[in-house]
Amino acid sequence: MIKAILFDFDGVLTTDATGSTSICNYISMYTGISLEAFKSEYYKYNNDLLYGKITHVDIWQKLCDNLNYNISMDILNDSFINTPIDKQMLFLAETLKIKGYKIGMITDNKADRINCIVKHLNWSKVFDVITVSANIGSGKNCEEIFIQTIESLNLLPNECVFIDNQEKNLIIPKQMGIMTIYFDHIKRDYENLINELSKIGCIL
Repeated sequence: MIKAILFDFDGVLTTDATGSTSICNYISMYTGISLEAFKSEYYKYNNDLLYGKITHVDIWQKLCDNLNYNISMDILNDSFINTPIDKQMLFLAETLKIKGYKIGMITDNKADRINCIVKHLNWSKVFDVITVSANIGSGKNCEEIFIQTIESLNLLPNECVFIDNQEKNLIIPKQMGIMTIYFDHIKRDYENLINELSKIGCIL
């Protein structure tokens, strides 16, 4: 019996495929720095940011120096809160919570970004658990991020379903016994997602 629905963040709860896409698009648009130039510099630090080895504060001055542009940290924070949220997906999560399911988020992401977004949107009322790769030092290619999530919910793997927009991220949870659903972030087929949830016994 499914008791918890676990959502990926970028590409599922948002309309951009990745968080780096959202950050780079916003800052490029705001500053006028070419998207390719900003991406080229930002991605040098991306993996270390995702796994908590460094923070944006650690790298920001160096990034600005290399771009020859003084970008305020306020603009970075604005890029976080202007992440394009999929309101239809959020409504689904809220509906499932009302139905009595535990709602979680599992994301390979920067801790400061997720903290900022969760606070801005008051998502602590929606999500029972939010597990971020930067906080635990590993991502969805390892079991730990899933173990910590289901343990915090006091559930078994087969009582959870995980939704992600990258099939590679479904391999580990499936091996652990977690039900998995692939959500195509381009097609954004909500009807199919609801059908898949219904097939595994979720009541909507």
